[in-house]
Amino acid sequence: MVSRSISRRSLIISALALPPLAAGLWPGFLHAAEEDLWPGLREEVFGKREIAENDGLVTLYAPERAEDAALVPISIRIPGTVARNAVALTLLIDRNPAPVAATFRFGEGFRDGPDIGERQLATRIRLDSFSKVRAVLETADGRLHMSAKFVSGAGGCSATPSKDIEAALAGLGKIDIKAKTEPARGDAFREAQVMIRHPNFTGLQLDPDTRGYVPARFINTLEVKSAGQVLFRMEGGISISENPNIRVSYGGSSADEVIEVNAKDTDGASFSLRSDARGS
Repeated sequence: MVSRSISRRSLIISALALPPLAAGLWPGFLHAAEEDLWPGLREEVFGKREIAENDGLVTLYAPERAEDAALVPISIRIPGTVARNAVALTLLIDRNPAPVAATFRFGEGFRDGPDIGERQLATRIRLDSFSKVRAVLETADGRLHMSAKFVSGAGGCSATPSKDIEAALAGLGKIDIKAKTEPARGDAFREAQVMIRHPNFTGLQLDPDTRGYVPARFINTLEVKSAGQVLFRMEGGISISENPNIRVSYGGSSADEVIEVNAKDTDGASFSLRSDARGS
């Protein structure tokens, strides 16, 4: 995938030198070339497995146009009956340098427990170029189900961090947990929001002071538990935004359930926090 990314960038740069008539044909050519990205990416990640599209077993929500390509909010919704058989969810961004943004592997805390109906998983991503964003759900029967959305936006993977390097690293690993209930969804409904202070450097960002590239450093593993049961384990990459923010809904049996968060980044640093379901 790296070679494809380099080739695309080289083609785009070359297009800037084209004469006006040829340049006018470039958008159509680029569109045609990008249409071929998904088949190769699909085979690379999922092999020859069939993927059912838009069958209602998973639905991705994303803005049509990103207000900030470095902080694009998305959410994935899974019907309650399907969530009980959810094994994993892979989040992909076709035209990002690292197309697999994250893989979430669901545990018994997500699948089991009281029935709350639809479950939701939400986070924020970086968008390097106009692209299809895809959520691929694997169920216990081994089948794959996909929902996709085209999002307009560019530059999110190389965008300058919101703080300078030292400031971005100052509070590294600070975790906040928020939890809420919704009486309208029933007494068992729980939603946990996990926020980790981390710049999630992509390796594509320039340091304004040195004018060199900031070395990549990002959260690559994250585990969230409730009452000792795993809600999900995430394997993340550079396409998750800085200061990762993830919300997940699930069914709980006690208002005092302890939420545990354990994370690691690519430099080997570990971060953890335990909090009760009220977020205290």
